[in-house]
Amino acid sequence: MGLLERLRKEWFIVGIVLVIAVARLEPAVGVKGGPLKPEITITYIAVSAIFFNSGLSLKTEELTSALMHVKLHLFVQIFTLVFFPTAIWLFLQLLSITPINEWLLKGLQTVGCMPPPVSSAVILTKAVGGNEAAAIFNSAFGSFLLGSSSSVPFTSIFSQLFMTVVVPLIIGQIVRRYIKDWLERKKPPFGTISSCVLLMIIYTTFCDTFANPNIDLDKFSLILIVFIIFSVQMSFMFLTFLFSTRNNSSFTPADTVAIIFCSTHKSLTLGIPMLKIVFMGYEHLSLISVPLLIYHPAQILLGSLLVPTIKSWMVSRQKALKLTRQPKAPVKV
Repeated sequence: MGLLERLRKEWFIVGIVLVIAVARLEPAVGVKGGPLKPEITITYIAVSAIFFNSGLSLKTEELTSALMHVKLHLFVQIFTLVFFPTAIWLFLQLLSITPINEWLLKGLQTVGCMPPPVSSAVILTKAVGGNEAAAIFNSAFGSFLLGSSSSVPFTSIFSQLFMTVVVPLIIGQIVRRYIKDWLERKKPPFGTISSCVLLMIIYTTFCDTFANPNIDLDKFSLILIVFIIFSVQMSFMFLTFLFSTRNNSSFTPADTVAIIFCSTHKSLTLGIPMLKIVFMGYEHLSLISVPLLIYHPAQILLGSLLVPTIKSWMVSRQKALKLTRQPKAPVKV
């Protein structure tokens, strides 16, 4: 395989490297309030485009089926809101005897309590070809559930979720009814479109990361906290993979993909306002915020890099399951 062909095949990975490099060179372009206005173009337009795209590409029966997949929803929500924070708390009991800054450890604990985001988990699930409908439901439901039970203004959370998730999804489904035949005939590259939107999100996220003065730690603490966060993400992704692929789990490979991303991703959009309310007046608020500010770009970067590997596993697993379900040819006597 030639270099050009290889680059074309791995265009998404190449794109990740390029957007991070560009963000590092000039982060002011993509920060909040910058020329690209990500607080509008990403938070509202890009996220709405993602779910309009999902509404167009998903069959109505797939969405209905996803709503009825109670076992999957319980798995994701229990892992996200019970197992994740409990495991982090136990892990922090070990880290508390180390010289790591105690406020960074408190920040790690708050990360464990955050709900999943409504964008990255859905895009990555779609990029792999997993159960996108289940990812949509669990990402939105998790944010709605935790947001309604916290001190964050419920009305603003609900209205934003409704306008950027529910409305575009419904509009996409309505439009799909009228152009269904054209969609099935032409098969537009919905996955590629979502991947391009994800590159935009990665770019603006890293612009915020590189321009953020709150991540002004000594190099040892910064490297250590980054290592811990990546280790936690990898460990939990592996755990969700093991739990959801057991023989008695009844989850399909596509379900597993949605579970992996929805169970391990954490929301920055909802997390930062929650931190500001819970820790209002704390002089160490900036240090408490650092783990979440690192976790957010780390989850997008790690998830994006794993897309080809997870997709390869899912496709091979689906083929294997299909072969095992085929009736065996009768034995000739």
